[in-house]
Amino acid sequence: MTLGKRLFDVVLALLLLLPLSVVMLVVAGLLAVFEGRPILYVSERMRAPGQPFKLIKFRTMSHVADDGGATGAHKAWRISRMGRFLRRSRIDELPQLFNILMGDMSFVGPRPPLREYVERFPRRYAEVLRTRPGVTGLATLIYHAHEDRILARCHTAEATEAAYYRRCLPTKLRLDRIYQRRRTLALDLWIIANTVMTVIRPGWVRRR
Repeated sequence: MTLGKRLFDVVLALLLLLPLSVVMLVVAGLLAVFEGRPILYVSERMRAPGQPFKLIKFRTMSHVADDGGATGAHKAWRISRMGRFLRRSRIDELPQLFNILMGDMSFVGPRPPLREYVERFPRRYAEVLRTRPGVTGLATLIYHAHEDRILARCHTAEATEAAYYRRCLPTKLRLDRIYQRRRTLALDLWIIANTVMTVIRPGWVRRR
């Protein structure tokens, strides 16, 4: 990560924390009252090969002891009503501002992968994770909705993993490699702006 990109991340995260800290406190309070604890979902992700970190999100699903892998239709019953709103609005990802400040993530980059994915595709992730993982990214912006449609048709954990490995992950890695080769501040700002618009206006057509 360049010094300029790191400074951009820190300054923007601090600016956003001022107004969004109120939103996070309200969400945390509502989750505590209506969903119970834990309020946060903390999961191991990889910032680089051999470098794990703890990703922080608001919990949107019922808690189980052993949870992992992609989220398909077989997990839909676990998503709470409030969790659906948090996911749709991406408010569940606001705690990742602290991941950014700690240096584990950036605003823009590949989504932080599970250890099992990095270990299964070490050469590809060695290239992709030269860029700090991001809250959003080129693959997230372009492919996220399509990935959701694919996994929504998977009604078992086995079907979900097969579809993710066969159809979703290769496409996401190709898009992440494109970002790795072409990343600029202008591209980052384009991705952030269009990500915000897809949240505000579902069905938003990305501007070139």
